[in-house]
Amino acid sequence: MANTLLEMRGITKTFPGVLALSNVNMAVEEGEIHALCGENGAGKSTLMNVLSGIYPHGAYEGDVLYDGKPCEFRSMKDSERHGIVIIHQELALVPYLTIAENMFLGNERQRRGRIDWNITYEKAREYMAVVGLNEDPRTLVKDIGMGKQQLLEIAKALAKNVRLLILDEPTSSLNESDSQRLLDLLLQFKREKGITSILISHKLNELAYVADKITVLRDGMAIETLTKGVDEITEERIIRGMVGREIVDRYPKRESFLTGEVALEVANWTVYHPLYTERKLVDNVHLTLRRGEVVGIAGLIGAGRTELAMSIFGKAYGAKISGILKKDGRQLWLNSIPDAIQNGLAYITEDRKGDGLILTNSVKHNVTLAHPKAISRHGILDKDREVHSVEAYRQKLGIKCPTVEQLVGNLSGGNQQKVLVGKWMFAEPEIMMLDEPTRGVDVGAKYEIYQIINQLVAQGKSILLISSEMPELLGMCDRIYVMCEGRMVAELPRKEATQEIIMNHIMQASKGEIGA
Repeated sequence: MANTLLEMRGITKTFPGVLALSNVNMAVEEGEIHALCGENGAGKSTLMNVLSGIYPHGAYEGDVLYDGKPCEFRSMKDSERHGIVIIHQELALVPYLTIAENMFLGNERQRRGRIDWNITYEKAREYMAVVGLNEDPRTLVKDIGMGKQQLLEIAKALAKNVRLLILDEPTSSLNESDSQRLLDLLLQFKREKGITSILISHKLNELAYVADKITVLRDGMAIETLTKGVDEITEERIIRGMVGREIVDRYPKRESFLTGEVALEVANWTVYHPLYTERKLVDNVHLTLRRGEVVGIAGLIGAGRTELAMSIFGKAYGAKISGILKKDGRQLWLNSIPDAIQNGLAYITEDRKGDGLILTNSVKHNVTLAHPKAISRHGILDKDREVHSVEAYRQKLGIKCPTVEQLVGNLSGGNQQKVLVGKWMFAEPEIMMLDEPTRGVDVGAKYEIYQIINQLVAQGKSILLISSEMPELLGMCDRIYVMCEGRMVAELPRKEATQEIIMNHIMQASKGEIGA
């Protein structure tokens, strides 16, 4: 019989006006992969922050037992000394330090009080080999992709002699192949090293694939724990536990409202890297977007999808941008983000914390930030109108917060995403570019966002949807462009598009078998 490595008993955690966790009990056996799932705001990350010492002993009620002994962690350093390491959804890496420097940051390899760089690089290579990270340890982190950065975080955890590895949405920014490699790595660690893992994920197919047990949280309470081989573990069964009801169709049905009128046309669009200006990121791209249409862009990480959208949005990214941009047949010259907003464009960034929201400000301020004129009279802010308007969006989007005065930084990741969507809906754009809009969002909230997309196109608005989840593109889009290495390599109507066809276009293009 397996030993119980971790027990959390009666964990209760409150924030101002919010009961985040209510008498949660959870047990994890040594050497198992234990998944944690639930809707946004269910308390998953909060529970793991209690375990890892981010919320120190005394800031919550209940007991944490590790190896059968009570623990009173005061910080992450305390939990790491016991071999408990947490990897957050937003990676804690310093982009302008090397892979090796990041790996041992705060855990330096020293000799006589000085860093021993020979040992540092030697050990870095050793841990990199374990996770399959084939890079020079002297490479700057900014120069490796998101998938490799996630592998670096795991190597960093191994360097701390991890026994219990906590991963919070580790695959939310990864494509399918990188996600599969990471999940297989967790299975390998379990099999070969006996490492125990706690995995938080909204990708239910991943949980069914990798988890030995799944604990479901709902509204801060532990609803049930499902055991592989004993209980039914299917996506439908997990959803029922998460939301308390069946969701029959993940993608709400939508009639086509196409008018044939081209709302946005991009031609000969080329973008270079803002620092390495000889490096071309977007190469002579053409695309069109009609009124009442959802158009997707599929591609692997690094294909240039984000760079394309940001460069269109008032040259928010890139250098030496060239090409023709037309809206409703009229050519535009958008040289700034305010220019883009004024001309009816919106861009929902994939990096909500870094670029999309001001975490130290309220929900109210964030929602109205892009369109202050809507809540002003004669240039003076109407505070009552602001509260009333934002409250309507809070209810419409199902943002879980006690009031619109709540700081965005205190919300769960999924509710932050809803605030970001609300911010750009409030700006009333005609064309919305959505970059990974359901990243880190639970299945119920995803459905709500899909419904909002359908409502917007029913009003005649146009949506450009960038997603790493192919089922999402196939379920929501009227047409799908396929992008590879900065070029558009295919355009597929909905009825002709499948995951296999999309990947085939990408593979052929990467081999140079087809052109733009």
